[in-house]
Amino acid sequence: MFTTKKIAAVSVINDLVTDNRVNKTCLVLKECGYDVVLIGRKLPASLDLPAWPYRAVRMNLLFKSGPLFYLFFNLRLFLSLLFKKSDLLYSNDLDTLLPNFLVSRLKRIPLIYDSHELFCEVPELQNSKLKRKIWLSIESWIVPKLKMCITVNDSIARIFSEKYKVPFTAIRNISDYPNDFVAKSREELKLPLDKKIILLQGAGINVDRGAEELIDAMEYIDQAILIIIGSGDVWENLKEKIVVQNLSHKIKLIYKIPKTGLMHYTHNADLGLSIDKNTNLNYYYSLPNKVFDYINAGVPLLASHLPEIEKIIKEYNVGDFITDHLPLNIAAKINELLSSHKLITYKENCLKAKSELNWTSEKLKLIKLIEKAGS
Repeated sequence: MFTTKKIAAVSVINDLVTDNRVNKTCLVLKECGYDVVLIGRKLPASLDLPAWPYRAVRMNLLFKSGPLFYLFFNLRLFLSLLFKKSDLLYSNDLDTLLPNFLVSRLKRIPLIYDSHELFCEVPELQNSKLKRKIWLSIESWIVPKLKMCITVNDSIARIFSEKYKVPFTAIRNISDYPNDFVAKSREELKLPLDKKIILLQGAGINVDRGAEELIDAMEYIDQAILIIIGSGDVWENLKEKIVVQNLSHKIKLIYKIPKTGLMHYTHNADLGLSIDKNTNLNYYYSLPNKVFDYINAGVPLLASHLPEIEKIIKEYNVGDFITDHLPLNIAAKINELLSSHKLITYKENCLKAKSELNWTSEKLKLIKLIEKAGS
């Protein structure tokens, strides 16, 4: 398609629909005057693409996981970026960085790198020294050569900057809620009116995220239901646990849905959870977007003691913490909160905090970086 506008090619390894950080990035690039093409992959269970105001391309790959998947994805991405016109490359996470870096050098166009996490510290790489070594070698070769780098919070930005001696800008994954959003009622969502709603949401409900212990805790929680919305590598295990433990009447699993659908459930929750374990540096320094989703929906938080999350909760007084991941102790804290007047205070503070914790303010840092790349 012919266009006189500059073109930004944004790449990410997932199937696009549920990655809200990437979607917000594309919208900011549009706001900055770019035509945007978003490149990802297609999976058998991929949701239909929404009617976004930018183009999206999902690549079908023969391999769905493992080393061959990463090899062929990076090769396809390299060829796609090489032969498509673009004026700016935007790489999301380490698993798209190599082809973006090579094409940026070959075509002499600027590259922005957005690291959503401490990629080399994820649990999936901790048990494979070879895989971790490969990704670390790619990171340590390329990142020191980059000029424009982004990550999700101050802690991770500091770690990367100290390690690679290049500046990283912290742009938090704050929710972008439309001012005119009206949530569906519990009746419309077929949710009970006489019970409190506990919510755990996230695209990465994986090992050590606390979901298994949360299900175990529901045995000791009455007058409430638990809703888990998302996907991840423990999803099938969660389904099995619910059946085996006869907890189907207390727990509702909803496989990943677009953000527009998720928001309705978030706004109807009484308590939002973010209970990752401190088993690796990536989880320890995480600041999940669900934290901001809960706050913007006026939903108090219950979280584990992780520094970036703890900083937000304590600064704005919007929730409380679990002491450990023992199911009985999780249940005791949830029961305490659901019957406490503190919940009303936390909810009121969430509604105050959203005036500061909003994407309109946070995206100004991204706009500044994009303008620098285009100058």
